[in-house]
Amino acid sequence: MKLSFLKKIILLSLVLFTSQTFPQKFQGKAYYFSKSKMELGNWGARMSEAQKKQIQNRLKNRLEKKYILSFNMQESIFLEEDKIDAISGATDSWGGYFSRGDLHKNIKNDKLIQSQEFYGKRFLVKDDLLKIEWSLGTETKKIGNYTCYKAAAMIPKSELSWFDFSWSDLRQNSEDEKKEEPLIVIEAWYTPQIPVAQGPAEYWGLPGLILEVSAGNTTLLCSELILNPKEKINIIAPDKGVSITKKEYASNIRKKMIEMRNNRMGRRRGR
Repeated sequence: MKLSFLKKIILLSLVLFTSQTFPQKFQGKAYYFSKSKMELGNWGARMSEAQKKQIQNRLKNRLEKKYILSFNMQESIFLEEDKIDAISGATDSWGGYFSRGDLHKNIKNDKLIQSQEFYGKRFLVKDDLLKIEWSLGTETKKIGNYTCYKAAAMIPKSELSWFDFSWSDLRQNSEDEKKEEPLIVIEAWYTPQIPVAQGPAEYWGLPGLILEVSAGNTTLLCSELILNPKEKINIIAPDKGVSITKKEYASNIRKKMIEMRNNRMGRRRGR
């Protein structure tokens, strides 16, 4: 226990020293790729390996994505690179409705702005940054040329999926009848060598840039870093769309999907 505590003191001292010597105008770009495991549940148990592989190929553009995080000491913008479906040669329009939009984080004032488009309507989601109570560990590993330290947290599932939708959500009853919300275990690896409290997606608040993070069946891993490029990086928050909170946006999606389901069931009865 004493050794572990001593390691944490040394780590925090290193972070403080590095952050004091880092230029306040420091900026950079981090390139990430994500990989998600395909979950087929009971339905998948009845499928052959060939069928599973076929579905995985068709869903590849949802299971594997690329992102760019542009950041400085106070702000960041997280963007998904455009990706074409390897099978059809077309973008996945249905999945696009429930994809993450451009995410701007301002860690100085604890605010986020995220652009979302849903059935042709633009929204500008404005809310507080996700509060993450990180538990700092002493375990280390190398990611590229950087020594990274492990951190962990537990986050309510809805905080990571408010822009997403599952038909299973509609089978839930009223808010009072819902079961206790499940928590997702988060595992992150950050490097004090880049002492900015930034990270991909919703993640932030560690004493160093997050280079890898895993949540549920999805992992985000940094594949390339560009620090202090000659050309200035302009970090501009999204500014187009109807202002709305995360909770309001999630409610709008649910209402729209219920409407679509009811319309479809009505057409079937009319036949």
